[in-house]
Amino acid sequence: MSDPKTEIDGGQAEVGPEGKSKHEWRTFTTGAGLMLVLFGGLVLVQHLRHGWPFSLHHGIVSSQSAPAPKALPASEDAKANVRAPVELEPSRLSALGIRVERVRPEIIARPLRTVASVAPDESRLSHVHTRVSGWIEELGINTTGQSVRAGQALAGIFSQELLSSQTEYLAARRASEKGPVSAVAEGARSRLKVLGMTDAEVSAIERSGQPRRLVTVTAPRSGVVIHKGITVGTAVDPSTELVVIADLSTVWILAEVPESDIPNVERATPVSLQFPGSGLVPFEAPVDFLYPTLSERTRTLRVRIIAENPTGALRPGLYGTAEFRVRPRSALTISRDAVVDTGASQHVFLVEGEGRFVPKPVKLGARFDDRVEVLEGLHEGDAIVASGVFLIDSESRLRASGGGTGHAHGAPAKDSSVPNGEPALKHEGGSHSSAPPPPKEESPPHSGHAVMP
Repeated sequence: MSDPKTEIDGGQAEVGPEGKSKHEWRTFTTGAGLMLVLFGGLVLVQHLRHGWPFSLHHGIVSSQSAPAPKALPASEDAKANVRAPVELEPSRLSALGIRVERVRPEIIARPLRTVASVAPDESRLSHVHTRVSGWIEELGINTTGQSVRAGQALAGIFSQELLSSQTEYLAARRASEKGPVSAVAEGARSRLKVLGMTDAEVSAIERSGQPRRLVTVTAPRSGVVIHKGITVGTAVDPSTELVVIADLSTVWILAEVPESDIPNVERATPVSLQFPGSGLVPFEAPVDFLYPTLSERTRTLRVRIIAENPTGALRPGLYGTAEFRVRPRSALTISRDAVVDTGASQHVFLVEGEGRFVPKPVKLGARFDDRVEVLEGLHEGDAIVASGVFLIDSESRLRASGGGTGHAHGAPAKDSSVPNGEPALKHEGGSHSSAPPPPKEESPPHSGHAVMP
């Protein structure tokens, strides 16, 4: 059977499933599609802005939106370092590995060993400059590290200013040949010396009657060129550092002393020095100077020692060791294992009675292989925990925070009475005492339910 048709504008048009023409059906479906696209766009915008209604990140919190952790208040930070006394059962101390020792005095004569390095003597350094502007035309040194002697020519400099000053001086001298040297000539001669010419150079141009084209820069001392900043053709002025000359016949040895050992070192303290890279046998020299400030990065004090270096074997930059012979002194010492260091403070556990340990803040001094000096907090003969201290410290911190209510690790518990005359039971771990729970009462059957015989 053929599809029904209708006439539109004198023609025939197909009729859709709902009795509508094909043209009307297309218009309807197009409008519905646009509405769906618009609705989907709105949903997408809401999702990107607010994460709903179809969030793809359920349970995930962005790092940008997550709240920053709150800083620990100063009062709570202080509570973290609070300790409380601890009581333990004396019979179990040995099983827990707890050992007690006495604070005792010792004679401290241990040598202090530190790292040392060789440096040039700053009082024997010469920075060579010129007093005029010009150009380097001659060079008397070739490389860094070259040895020079005092008075040796280092460079020849052409300077228009110096050449003009020489010409003026010679003209002034010729004008006063028939009488005493005029004040003009004396002033011109002084100007030449100010510009860097030596008396010998001035006398030379007086004899020749001709100005010198180049002025010579000479070495002010004998030594080694440790810096060379010029070559032939370099333009120079008074601010240009031509060379640096170091007299290495005497050098400085710089040692780094740890902060805790500074009281043991003073001026004139004997030091045994050893530099394997120099090929020299160990030698001794006294401390010459203690610097007034510490290095912020290493927390060490720099100590200066002056050493003779006739052979030049102690080269600047060489590393070695310095051993200070400190004077013997008496000091109270304890085992290093007895100290609990929280970073902000140090404390030990003082024995007060049998099985009772009390935290005691201390101030420490010099440290040795297995001992440490006590400056404040303890007295000679005090008994402290020397082994197993961290076990006691954990319990002490727990008690201070309110988490510990019973006796730690087998501490004796007080007797307590319980109903029905039952004795108190003690846990194997020994932290709490408790009575056995009362028997459970049988619940009556619910109404409306049959009870099986």
